[in-house]
Amino acid sequence: MGFVIYCILLGTVQGLTEFLPVSSSGHLVLLERLLGVTFSGGSMTFLNLMLHLGTLFAVVFAYRKELLALFRQPKRILLLGVATVPAAAVGLLFGDAIDALFAGPRGIFLLCLCFGATACLLLACGAKKRRKKTFGWGQALSMGLMQAVAVFPGISRSGSTIAVGTLAGADSEEAATFSFLMSIPVILGGFAVGLAGALTGPTATDIGAAEVCGVLLGVLLSACTGFLSLRLMKKLAKNANYQWFALYLLILAIAVLILDLAGCV
Repeated sequence: MGFVIYCILLGTVQGLTEFLPVSSSGHLVLLERLLGVTFSGGSMTFLNLMLHLGTLFAVVFAYRKELLALFRQPKRILLLGVATVPAAAVGLLFGDAIDALFAGPRGIFLLCLCFGATACLLLACGAKKRRKKTFGWGQALSMGLMQAVAVFPGISRSGSTIAVGTLAGADSEEAATFSFLMSIPVILGGFAVGLAGALTGPTATDIGAAEVCGVLLGVLLSACTGFLSLRLMKKLAKNANYQWFALYLLILAIAVLILDLAGCV
């Protein structure tokens, strides 16, 4: 499969799954196994970095009003900062080990478990009776800790943090807004760390004009599909309506487990 086709495929998958509650990292791990390629090294590393930049553009544009409003809400900025720390620490300290674990022989089995765990959280969130507490430290800290757990592929960052925030008593719409605002420093930090690694290693030295065009197409698709998925999530958050995503994840987990047992992935 040509590099441009990979760019189109990965850009679309990255944009949709980054914000829909289905785990973008889990889907990329699965694609890596199904397609028999590794999304690391050379132009693929550069592509992954740029696709995350595309989703960053999407969330910043979609929540531009909320971001501007933060300048008048110092407590909100502090809540976001504290909620970001756990994921940053886990990613920096254990990110490589987690990647190696899911790339190993039991990686697909673990991925299925994580898909299933996300589905259970989404179902619990949808079943919870609505309570509207003032959003505060309890909700922010619980969502921040859950964001750290979501470093594991298959645990949806958006789905798990929204679910935990709602279960902690937050309004589902406010939990969704806080979750996506939390994603900005995480995506930006991951991009910065990846870019630093790429610049200090021979990862992008073989990228030519064709690859650059493919990457730009992937970034555009990542940004556009990311924006559309954010629009959808805003609507779904009004009623915490995530049961169809939970059903999808449960079916996906069972199907992938069967493929794993059959030796197909």
